[in-house]
Amino acid sequence: MQFLAGVDEVGRGCLAGPVISSAVILDQDNPILGLRDSKLLSEKKREELFNVIKSMSLDYTIGSASHIEIDKINILNATMLSMKRAIEKLKHGCVKAYVDGNQCPEIDKKLQIKMESKIGGDKIYPCISAASIIAKVTRDRYMREMHLIYPHYGFNRNKGYPTKEHLDAILTHGPTPIHRLTFKPELYD
Repeated sequence: MQFLAGVDEVGRGCLAGPVISSAVILDQDNPILGLRDSKLLSEKKREELFNVIKSMSLDYTIGSASHIEIDKINILNATMLSMKRAIEKLKHGCVKAYVDGNQCPEIDKKLQIKMESKIGGDKIYPCISAASIIAKVTRDRYMREMHLIYPHYGFNRNKGYPTKEHLDAILTHGPTPIHRLTFKPELYD
């Protein structure tokens, strides 16, 4: 039996924190209602669907690449690395993976996973929408935890994205240890 996985990431455009990816295999016999691109859902709805996806999917995984890895290998390569990590954790064999975006990560050939990139896939394929939700909720929770450690940056609201509040905090307080130093380095001088 061939399983179909959806793969998506969140956090590429952030100034702080990791890029997080998820791979999700949905149970085709038990569809989940309300799946959409995570950006089109309220935070409350994402949290609700997060729990439903976890309980009803055949498999879901998380992969990440840290802010240090992002600075070392750049955001595109770090995104591919986080997707690779998520895909390679899947427990089901012979998976075909739809990856949101215009390219796929290179994975271990022994896994025999066929991959296709799908631009705008998070708006079309429920499995990619599910991965989008899992990745977004996971990263948002992490950034809320970071807000408790670094409250001046508004991570509970901006999740590390370059809002005015966040940029002003960087100018006032400097970068935190979780900031990506290769992003907008002039802000850190």
